[in-house]
Amino acid sequence: MKKVINYLASALIAIGIIFIAKPYIDNYNDKKQYDFTVTSKTGDLTLDSYNGKVLAIYFGYTYCPDVCPTSLSTLSTALNGFSKDQLDSFEGLFISVDPDRDKLEALDEYASYFHPTFKGATSNKENLDDIVNRYKTYYKKVTLEGSSMDYSVAHTSYIYIFDKNGNFYKKVDHFTNPEELNKVLKALL
Repeated sequence: MKKVINYLASALIAIGIIFIAKPYIDNYNDKKQYDFTVTSKTGDLTLDSYNGKVLAIYFGYTYCPDVCPTSLSTLSTALNGFSKDQLDSFEGLFISVDPDRDKLEALDEYASYFHPTFKGATSNKENLDDIVNRYKTYYKKVTLEGSSMDYSVAHTSYIYIFDKNGNFYKKVDHFTNPEELNKVLKALL
């Protein structure tokens, strides 16, 4: 009988540890999934670089004729009405998936054109492929025969929102209107 009680006590303790540890393990796995290292004109950036700030990440490229400017404009418009203190707690990160053409200085200028809290960054193809894969998003160079641009980049159009602790909060698609995106951000700011 004593062995049964010891076995049950051990089992209950193990179950308790699992339930206590599960949120920490899930949080670790989420951070690992969404962590990144990209380079901006001011140096390397990681998810931890944004501790204490709400972060919105968008993957695109500066030569994009319509989707990227529309998405970045939507995000910028969604920030209207926030106080200076709230905006000080927010940053947007435009990650270029076209490092061959998008140089750091131009990337930052492009991103900040849409809002002063936006930065531009990129990395090499191998690193970008890894990040994009973990974010479950997509991009691919598409050759444009006879075009002076040589190629375009097909890509998904999502804004990834993270809370002030670096936890993934929500993925917002390209068609979300600024008012809805404002509500999402308001919940975090």
